[in-house]
Amino acid sequence: MSPRALLELDNLSTHYVSARGSRVVRAVEEVSLRVEAGETLGIVGESGSGKTTLALTILRLLPLAARVTSGRLLFEGEDLLTKSDAEMRRVRGKRIAMILQDPMASLNPLFTIGDQVAEPIRVHEGAARSAAWTRAGELLKAVRIPSPQTRLYQHPHEMSGGMRQRIVGAIGISCGPKLLIADEPTTSLDLTIQAQYLKLLRELQRAHGLALIFITHNLGIVAKMCDHLAVMYAGRVVESGPVREVFRAPAHPYTRALLSSIPRMSDRCQRLTAIDGQPPDLAALPAGCAFALRCPSAFDRCHEAPPMFRPGDGRMARCWLAAAGIGAGNGGAI
Repeated sequence: MSPRALLELDNLSTHYVSARGSRVVRAVEEVSLRVEAGETLGIVGESGSGKTTLALTILRLLPLAARVTSGRLLFEGEDLLTKSDAEMRRVRGKRIAMILQDPMASLNPLFTIGDQVAEPIRVHEGAARSAAWTRAGELLKAVRIPSPQTRLYQHPHEMSGGMRQRIVGAIGISCGPKLLIADEPTTSLDLTIQAQYLKLLRELQRAHGLALIFITHNLGIVAKMCDHLAVMYAGRVVESGPVREVFRAPAHPYTRALLSSIPRMSDRCQRLTAIDGQPPDLAALPAGCAFALRCPSAFDRCHEAPPMFRPGDGRMARCWLAAAGIGAGNGGAI
């Protein structure tokens, strides 16, 4: 039996249900993943593939219309799905933290930066205001905010986008969490600031021993940041494994299509490859493989839902081609 991971998702499903129950959106369906202490898991996929809903499920921050319909969510051996709301409030921020895509969705424009960075320290650690503010200044310095003592008294609108994102990062690590979830944290940043922010995240991870879940659509970032990769399509993980192995020999046609769409400096005169068609409606998924209608390698058996197969090298793929060993080596279903 393998050692227990920091975070284990076991056949986790989250659905959005309309008020009368007539429409069910299967946003996350039977997802199983592991995150080890100190490692980085990248989660990639097109918009609407279920990435953010999966993150919100882990934090138990789902909207009222959403329901976790099956599975287990184990963090340090405890099933978070069995915890009360009060117990989860002690988990969020203290043991698991999250950085959102838009920092202004996390920062309150009416409060100073100092108050907002200090708040989780006061709530989770019971620190006095003066001690929490001292710690807030240290955190701003740790995330490379210039003149941190001055910035404590300023408001979010007085900061650049890159600085606001760093401040959200400071809030995320303020109480020493074991797991940090970063949901598209570099989307609004220009390339120079993006590179600086990714470097900062790696430094924070090493300094604090963080496990990191990095949600993105950018496979270039995954190659730089992540140890393992999970590819999501239509609410399911269709391929997962070590980043090097998945990039070297992708076993699922969707993963291959994503990788082929990455621009390369050597192909300056070549048109980018696009994936034909659109993702399916999650409330009316087709029978069989959800990617079959867009897949250039689809064949008759794709109308049956494939299980997850092990094509080798620590990878798993939800594709009949992986079972047949086409382009990926042989493996058995799990």
